[in-house]
Amino acid sequence: MVKNAPSPRKAAVAPSSRKRPTPLTERRSNAGDASAERLSPNTTWQRRHLLDLDDFSAAEIAVVLDTADAMKEVLARDVPRVPALRGKTIVTLFYEASTRTRASFELAGKVLGADVINVSVAGSSVQKGEALLDTIRTIQAIGADVCILRHHSSGAPYLAARESTFRVINAGDGGHAHPTQALLDAYTLRSKLGDLRGRKIVIVGDIAHSRVARSNMWSLTTLGAEVVLCGPPTLLPAGLNGAAPDAEERDLPPVRVEHDLDVAIEGADAVMALRLQRERQSGGLLPSLREYARLYQVNAERMAMAKPGALVLHPGPINEGVEISTEVAHGSRSVVEEQVANGVAVRMAVLYLLLRGEQP
Repeated sequence: MVKNAPSPRKAAVAPSSRKRPTPLTERRSNAGDASAERLSPNTTWQRRHLLDLDDFSAAEIAVVLDTADAMKEVLARDVPRVPALRGKTIVTLFYEASTRTRASFELAGKVLGADVINVSVAGSSVQKGEALLDTIRTIQAIGADVCILRHHSSGAPYLAARESTFRVINAGDGGHAHPTQALLDAYTLRSKLGDLRGRKIVIVGDIAHSRVARSNMWSLTTLGAEVVLCGPPTLLPAGLNGAAPDAEERDLPPVRVEHDLDVAIEGADAVMALRLQRERQSGGLLPSLREYARLYQVNAERMAMAKPGALVLHPGPINEGVEISTEVAHGSRSVVEEQVANGVAVRMAVLYLLLRGEQP
């Protein structure tokens, strides 16, 4: 989890020393503008897996987003089907419930012409006690080219990648990472705001337990955005205060922390609210949902403090009236439905790059 657990990458497949990519904001003098970096002939896709975004460069993220642009054109056709991945087999293996992620990956694979097999954990040998590693070996034996894995344990996709020959996409592992959600969020923001360098993005809610928040911290700071975390102290990563001086030690990028949403949201270009898990109240981390909504709900009054036209994002599902007011959730600033739609194009891009190893 974000709160205390070490990075699964370090525990599973990491080299003994890891150098972080320099955020785009720190490379301005050398890299030129963002478009020049995106079009650099030196930027090639060399990854076999998508496990996390903590070591991605701005150029690599841009390759995914640019490829998603091409995939969005495919989706806009009268018959949105191409044979790009014909003959490839994709297996989705979800140990946790999912609607958006699983459905969009399935559609992404089918649009690209792949065969998609959904393994239902409830009806599989997992219910009989089969270990993850044995399930992975079974998936390899049937000839899968890629496995899209969601698991309640942080680091599970790293184990799958290490112990198999197929490609692995992390669809969410514990409280650690959800890279494709962060990529589709970045894609949505870029499509609306353009270059994200210098843009102020506020993430508010249960950040300590959110894999979405952690992946977004990495992708957005790498693309040059200013990321501000906001929430009650009990729902923020332990030890992060002020300018988050120990962020590197906790496997997090440099971010700003505010406990007052009215302060955090001032001048924001976008606000991302996170789903509040109701068990946090019973666990003593919150006094009440009503008190949380009073202090941290993204509503029209607070959005008036952000920049004109500031965007509202949410990874879903939304607890309307808690983390976001109904008015804002369905208002003109909300891009929640666009996030869902963009998820298909972004996941098509990821599948294409992993299985073809090139941009279209």
